[in-house]
Amino acid sequence: MSHSDSAPTAPSNAMWGGRFAGGPSEIMEAINASIGFDQRLAAQDIAGSRAHAAMLAAQGILTDKDAEAIREGLLTVLSEIEAGTFRFSTKLEDIHMNVEARLIELIGEAGRRLHTGRSRNDQVATDFRLWVREQCDAAITSIEALQEALLTQAEQGADWVMPGFTHLQTAQPVTWGHHMLAYVEMLARDKSRFSDARARMNECPLGAAALAGTSFPIDREATARALGFDRPMANSLDAVSDRDFALDFLGASSILAMHLSRLSEELVIWSSAQFRFVVMSDRFSTGSSIMPQKKNPDAAELIRAKIGRIFGAQTALLMVMKGLPLAYSKDMQEDKEQVFDAADTVMLSLAAMEGMISDLTANPDALRAAAGHGFSTATDLADWLVREAGLPFRDAHHVTGTLVARAEAKGCDLPDLSLEEMQEVHGAITVSIFDVLGVDNSVASRTSYGGTAPANVRAQIARWKEKLG
Repeated sequence: MSHSDSAPTAPSNAMWGGRFAGGPSEIMEAINASIGFDQRLAAQDIAGSRAHAAMLAAQGILTDKDAEAIREGLLTVLSEIEAGTFRFSTKLEDIHMNVEARLIELIGEAGRRLHTGRSRNDQVATDFRLWVREQCDAAITSIEALQEALLTQAEQGADWVMPGFTHLQTAQPVTWGHHMLAYVEMLARDKSRFSDARARMNECPLGAAALAGTSFPIDREATARALGFDRPMANSLDAVSDRDFALDFLGASSILAMHLSRLSEELVIWSSAQFRFVVMSDRFSTGSSIMPQKKNPDAAELIRAKIGRIFGAQTALLMVMKGLPLAYSKDMQEDKEQVFDAADTVMLSLAAMEGMISDLTANPDALRAAAGHGFSTATDLADWLVREAGLPFRDAHHVTGTLVARAEAKGCDLPDLSLEEMQEVHGAITVSIFDVLGVDNSVASRTSYGGTAPANVRAQIARWKEKLG
């Protein structure tokens, strides 16, 4: 006999009331339930309910006695959840119904009055917004810890010369400190994106009810204040159907993740036997099961890979939201799992990267040796021809290219060419050319704002130390 032909049974979810005579099938229960993941919103759900109950009492919608019973009951529920003794039920679908059902068990009739003037739609929108707001704060704190670790590295190697790359080809010498500070700057933008997202999301949906508001004389300003929001959301349809705040969080997370992946890639390259720029600590490396010489930068590689989960979460939530008419649709239950996973991945990746950078040992000798290879001071030579010999830059570029070709043919670098060989290419070259061809001279000369000169690096380190306190 099919499910449709079976005799009616008692509703498996009495919270639905009298609308449904028969209980859902096991498959429907499984696809409909979100308690397996949204129980992470327990603390936020209880905070929202406490604020709502206090407001109802202040407005005379609940008695003080009922409000006090609700307050005490919710604290008991929270303590059970925190202690791990709370029994979650998929038959009750979600965290909201699980909490409310237990509250009614604890305090009886007063618990049934809690849902006055609200809906699960504004309830979940409030809970989720509170949770994402906390994640923004946590991300900002972890970003600052990583910035501190990078600043320590930058200060240690403010004048260590290393190759700067474009296209992963040697370009011009830079300093280790300058390279570390590049990531400090990137992370500062990441931090500002989380701050901006937090400011935008700090409006309260509670009181929008199902989609149209409520006829009860509620005080939405009071509940917004109690939950740390700047103001209530101004449109009830938008309040229950908006998930821009989660997309903002995922957008900020995705750009941060991209930066972490770029740094991970550099650590993988730099720690290779071919580069030897850095040594990763044993805490963030693993060995090979067959090759005893191997020290693998697994933490960096895993960060680089996990980043795809964050990108995927953003795309997944955009796909959920893109076709939904106002206001709430059940599709929106699929808004949380990817955000939870992305937030976990962001926090784990930031912690691992902070640990790697803190433990990282750079190899100044290998950095310096690599900085002098690949004709890295060719631009300095061209600049000298413009500045000292008066050549137009395009002519200087051509002369320098000719000298590079000559050095390449000889199997040497530019500083190894004799003055006579250089003068054969252009007679205006003098012995002072050798003052700009050394890598130290090169980096020291880059004093324009934002340049790599050690003096600049130290000034930027001081600025960042002051900003981060």
